[in-house]
Amino acid sequence: MNLILYSKPGCHLCEGLLEKLQQIDSLTVTTRDITTRDDWFQAYQYEIPVLFWVDESSVERQLPRPSPRASVAQLERMLQKYT
Repeated sequence: MNLILYSKPGCHLCEGLLEKLQQIDSLTVTTRDITTRDDWFQAYQYEIPVLFWVDESSVERQLPRPSPRASVAQLERMLQKYT
């Protein structure tokens, strides 16, 4: 499963989510720094971390924001539910 995580340097919520996602073996996570592109920054500056699933047609579909308190197992179940 391919995911895209929009984040920025110094975002502790982003870092925590990425750490949990990296513990799930079936995932490939691409991190996009919103400070590198103005369109990403304008879209997500107040929303990060923002998580997208890339489906089999290469369409990016935004996923609900998981709770920062979610365990790796809870995060994995959420991803299975929405993908």
